Amino acid sequence: MHDLVRWLGAQLDADTRRASSLHALDCDIHAYLQGDLESVKAAMSMFHEAPGAVCDCGVPARVLREVDAGRRILARFRDALTEAESPDHLVSGPARTALLVVEPIAKDLAAVYADRPGYRDEWRP
Repeated sequence: MHDLVRWLGAQLDADTRRASSLHALDCDIHAYLQGDLESVKAAMSMFHEAPGAVCDCGVPARVLREVDAGRRILARFRDALTEAESPDHLVSGPARTALLVVEPIAKDLAAVYADRPGYRDEWRP
């Protein structure tokens, strides 16, 4: 399961990097991108200098909120995995029980990325 944690973390990292380029079709940035090459350059420059400056769709911000939520869930899964390996039964026992709840949720998160390289069939919900 540690592989799932690492792989899912990498997918969330990729989503973070791509967030500023994801927009709804009716977003103002598309209006700028329909212009000539100079207006496209200006819009892209403005957008990267001040994210959201030409964006009114909210999609980049929503993607980042989804990534943050995924990271919090992944952190709970990682903590439960670590604690489940503890030699202290007072720690590992409850953690193993927590894994019964958290592991299916982590697999549900990973299923969103099933079309990306590295996804394993054993992670299917």
